[in-house]
Parts: sequence; structure tokens; C-alpha cells
Amino acid sequence: MWYSAIGSIVTLLLSLLAVPLAAAAQPPGKVYRIGFLSTNPPPVYVWEALLDGLRERGYSEGRNLVFERRFSEGNAERFSAFAAEMVQLRVDCIIAITTPAALAVKHATTTIPIVMTTAIDPVGAGLVASLAQPGGTVTGNAILYPELSTKRLEFLKDIVPGLSRVVVLWNAANPANASVWQATRAAADALGLLLHSQEVRGAQDFEGAFARTAQAHPEALLVLDDALIAMHRQHIAEFATQEHLPSVFAARESVVAGGLMSYGPSLPDLFRRAAAYVDKILQGVKPADLPMEQPMKFELVINLKTAKTLGITMPPSLLLLADEVIQ
Repeated sequence: MWYSAIGSIVTLLLSLLAVPLAAAAQPPGKVYRIGFLSTNPPPVYVWEALLDGLRERGYSEGRNLVFERRFSEGNAERFSAFAAEMVQLRVDCIIAITTPAALAVKHATTTIPIVMTTAIDPVGAGLVASLAQPGGTVTGNAILYPELSTKRLEFLKDIVPGLSRVVVLWNAANPANASVWQATRAAADALGLLLHSQEVRGAQDFEGAFARTAQAHPEALLVLDDALIAMHRQHIAEFATQEHLPSVFAARESVVAGGLMSYGPSLPDLFRRAAAYVDKILQGVKPADLPMEQPMKFELVINLKTAKTLGITMPPSLLLLADEVIQ
């Protein structure tokens, strides 16, 4: 009967090895506290993508997960106070949507891990040492703009015959945008386009930027999206339509608001992937050991109603490339 006893032991060992790793990584009754810092609440479908990604890994808000949400509402100075509050709350991890938010947390603590959903040039902004080896408390998704700037300008050339002058509207107060502007300038030089920079640093700057744009008589508008720009996307889209300017943005929401088109990473995909970083960190993996990833899924969205208002006939080839066409 000795072989029967050995068989039972082997069966027991195999059954123990079969216990899901996620279950082993989450102590029974443990409730994790997650900080969430952004300028404004993300769109519902984007937030749901984050929650879906967490649910897939065994986390559920209200059961073993509590969110501490804080929104600056356009005032980036508030991030420092929020970061200090997160430290006092002893959150297990902080999800930061904007570079200023991540920088504020990094300055407030050297221990709390930070996951970025949409980091614009995190190396240039001083958040990480490199994408492959972040080397600190920050990791997540990194968006590098040279290729994106080229594609957006190419799309404008496709719909504006003989395009030569493009106004670029961007938030110069965001330290991550310096490299984005440089990448956009390089892309424009390669395409033979002349750029007119219109910088904003706060809500009070938009009217002046709009007035200078109208005086420059450009043929198209390129918008470098970030949290400040997102807060004013409706106003920007209305201005572009009023001035009969074909416009290209990074985010789908700007096209829904009336912009002509957008090309950029899929936000739901980035937020869902951020959940994987949160899970690994809660399991004890250090952010320094988690390489930052670049987007894998991109979306082209076109607003045909806006095109009609502007008197633009969208090339069939562009419509075939579109992931979404808003009628």
C-alpha cells in the first residue's frame, strides 16, 4: 500500500501548486488603498477599462480595493497638496494621469509606487531613468511623440492640398510637452511645413492664443493634447470650426466635441494595461523592476459632420483607415 500513500501525497502537492497565483498574492481580508490623481475624472468608458483590468486580476472596488480620487480641476498647484494627503493616507499605490501629478508625488515620497497611464516622455520629464529600467518609484505606459506628430501632420496634408502653414496649440507649462514640441517641429521640417507655436499655460491664455491664431491665417490646426487642453477641448473645437480650420487632436473626445479628427493611443487600452502594473506592485514587485511600455493600439477618429461644415471632402483612403467615423 506504500505506493498508494505516495500517490496521495503527489496528488496533494499538485493540488497545492494549482492554486492561482493571484489568490496567493492577495491575503484574505486585505483591502488595498489606491490613490488616483488627475485633472478631471476620466470618461466613463475609460474608467471602466481600468476597473475591468483590475477585476480580471481579482480586485473589486468596495471589496478588496478602495480608491482615493483627487482632481485638480485645472490647477496643477493642487497636486502637491494631494500628494501629501496620499502620503498621510498611506496608500499602497498611486495612479497618476498627468506628468505634473506624478512629479508632485515623486517629490512627496520616495516609497509609494506610482503608475502612469499616459506618461508623455517620462525620461525627458525626469520621472524615470529609462523606459527599460525606470530605476525609481515610477512606471507605467509611456507615450513617445515623434511618430505620432508625423502621422498627424501627414493626415492634415492628406485633406488640405498644398498645406504649408500649421498652428500648434500646446500647454507650455507641462514640462513633458517640451520634447513633444521638439518632435513636432522635427516632423514638420521633414514634411516641409511651417509651424506657428501658440502656447498656453492656463485657462486665461486661450482667448489670446485664439486671437493670435486667427491673425496668423494658418491652413490647419494641430493640438497637442494634455490635461489642460482636455479641459478646453469643446472651446478649441468650436474655435477651429469658426475659423474654418481643419484640426487634428490626440483624443477621441475632442472629435466628439466637434474637432475634425484625432489620432492617438487607445485610452481604454492604456488604462486596462495600467491595471496590470497595479496588480504587480500590489504583489510586491518594485516599480524600478517594471519596464515602461509604449502603446500598442492606436485609433483614428473622424467627424464627418465637421468635415461637411468645413467644406472638406475626406479622402476615401483616410475613411478606410478610420477606426471610428462620427456622422
